[in-house]
Amino acid sequence: MACPHRATPAASQSPPSCISLAAASEASVTDRDRRWRGEVPLAPPSQARRGRSSSFVSIVALAVLLRVVAAFAMGDRVEPLPAIHDQVSYHALALRLLDGHGYSFAADWYPFTAAGAPTAHWSFGYPLYLAAVYAVFGVHPLAARLVQAVVGGVLLCLAGAWLGRRLFGGRAGTFTALALAVYPFFVYYGAALMTEAFYLCAVLGALALTVRLADAPSRRGAVALGLAIGVAALLRQAVLLVVPFQLGWVLWRARGRVSAGQLALVVAAAGALILPWTARNARVYGRPLLLNSNAGYALYVANHADHGVDYDWEIVPPIPPAYAGLNEAETNDRLMADGLQAALADPWRTLRLSWSRLDDYFVFWPTARSGLASNIARTLSFGIFLPFMVYGLALARPAWRDGALLVGFAALYSLMHVLTWPGPRYRMPVDAVLLVFAGRALAELWERGVVHGGARHASPLHRWRARRALGRGTAR
Repeated sequence: MACPHRATPAASQSPPSCISLAAASEASVTDRDRRWRGEVPLAPPSQARRGRSSSFVSIVALAVLLRVVAAFAMGDRVEPLPAIHDQVSYHALALRLLDGHGYSFAADWYPFTAAGAPTAHWSFGYPLYLAAVYAVFGVHPLAARLVQAVVGGVLLCLAGAWLGRRLFGGRAGTFTALALAVYPFFVYYGAALMTEAFYLCAVLGALALTVRLADAPSRRGAVALGLAIGVAALLRQAVLLVVPFQLGWVLWRARGRVSAGQLALVVAAAGALILPWTARNARVYGRPLLLNSNAGYALYVANHADHGVDYDWEIVPPIPPAYAGLNEAETNDRLMADGLQAALADPWRTLRLSWSRLDDYFVFWPTARSGLASNIARTLSFGIFLPFMVYGLALARPAWRDGALLVGFAALYSLMHVLTWPGPRYRMPVDAVLLVFAGRALAELWERGVVHGGARHASPLHRWRARRALGRGTAR
């Protein structure tokens, strides 16, 4: 085909070709015009990384700010606020530690601890943290809340961002950190004098280190994972039931690259933090007790005949009078046996009773039993983010081998509490894990609306400007 751009050649200049004229026309179109048409990314990779870094710093600052505000709202006092009654117990234990009485209470305490008797019912790790803060700043609960707000806010965002970035990319990691930062339940518990703030950090950190060990097996990585598991167990021993699944996933995902010695190091590092407390229990109670004496009580209450086939969290069966005078380890063993017997005696009833706990575990809608603050927090947390969690799970199907770790953890952890002790508070680690998938969904929606905002997605004004830019380039 003849070229439409005809020109008389000069003696010292060759005629311009159609290709050179087309290239000149295209060069006159700016990068901004191409972005309107969806032909170039919004920013080069290095600039995008710098943008995400600055965004992450802002997200961490937001997380800390929200938790500090919650800390000041709760104040320099300890009282049984909605859903965080246990902070009274942790505060009392810290004061007893400071006074040299060890893990005990000055008066008879829920559920079966006698005054002055050594207890293992509550977390060992968190009272130590409170006692340390009180020793430095005096008995000021606000100081403990503020330290926790800062440390917990930073660590939670770091762990979530790393996990999201490793599994689903940098932008997903940023949105995961944002979701964790603003999740109302996490903000509320982030200032409460309870285990949840640090426990969530330890759980997400352990999962991130599990992924890292499967990707790059090493002795250092194995020790780090074991220490993270140990810290989480000292805050809430329930996490230990999921550890075999984590290690099994590492074996499956690493496909022979991880050795038995490295897995043994994980167990040894966790044991180095846990076994001293096991030895303490053996010395105090004269019988083995791995960590806490609350598992038997949870199973006993969960399967008690008073519930029938419809679980009611307000029903608290009394401890059998025959167990009066037993120490906590003995009471725990007896209650564990009673709970198992009740569950196995009528499996059909146990199944129906467990089914009835689902709404107590997954509730996010307002209820008449809850106060205004709890209803709002639940609805704005799980209620708002649930659609993004589900969408993220669907998007993660191509990376199902990596996502299987998080999905398996969420499923096993949920099953454990549905069978025993449900409640939105005990679902919080599952929420944190599912927010990684919500971050994936939010990143996808962001990319569809911004990064790929070309002619198909751009506004009419942008499309008109793009056409004008193309017209000016051709005219030249």
